[in-house]
Amino acid sequence: MRRINGTALIIAALVATVGALAFPVWSYADRSGTGQDNLNAATVATQWGPLSATDRDFLVKVRLAGLWELPAGQQAIERAPSKAIKEAGDHLVVGHTDLDKRARDVAAKLAVELPNQPSDQQQAWLRELSAASGQDYERKFANLLRNAHGKVFALVAQVRHTTRNTLIRQLATDANQTVLDHITMLEATGFVDFDGIANEAAGGATASPTGPPPPNGNLPPQPAPASPSGDQSFTSRPSTQPGPPTAINTNRP
Repeated sequence: MRRINGTALIIAALVATVGALAFPVWSYADRSGTGQDNLNAATVATQWGPLSATDRDFLVKVRLAGLWELPAGQQAIERAPSKAIKEAGDHLVVGHTDLDKRARDVAAKLAVELPNQPSDQQQAWLRELSAASGQDYERKFANLLRNAHGKVFALVAQVRHTTRNTLIRQLATDANQTVLDHITMLEATGFVDFDGIANEAAGGATASPTGPPPPNGNLPPQPAPASPSGDQSFTSRPSTQPGPPTAINTNRP
């Protein structure tokens, strides 16, 4: 009787162990609530491809960006002492007028409701700019706008990479060009605090940095150039050359 009880206890323990090991597989592969399930639940079909919650959030964020950055650009043209800030403001107004039109056109086709007022935080930024003057105004303008554009740049890249909707993909391409133009103009003012941006980003990081070790004072070996082999001919030019890029032509202004 003792042998039977001991054997039963061993079998029960083995069954419990196998069940414990199998539970994570069942809980993450078969249950609802996983990333794939959430994607499917929040996605609707359209004639331009599936429209996800991230796609819709992107549309709203493009609209919100224009609602505060366009008036901020207008204010900079009127109030900024320096030509560089005025030119950055000009790019903000022109860029967001165009991008807002594209976003509203896409939202109408996809039946996505858009806001008509900036967020509370964006309104606070506008009030902060309105209360400043002189070089303080220029520093606040350059850094508030540069920080905002840098953060949305990451969202544009994510959406451009993952969306399955052709209208959202094209809007992300347009937004990428517009945001990069604005970042470039804001940095050209000379007022952007790159240390402050880097420290803020580092404060929110959770993973340890990776990459080559720090320089030790010795020059590393010169790497071989990445260049094509054979005798092919090529028609495109690098996007980094002056003038409109031709390596990637989206047929957008």
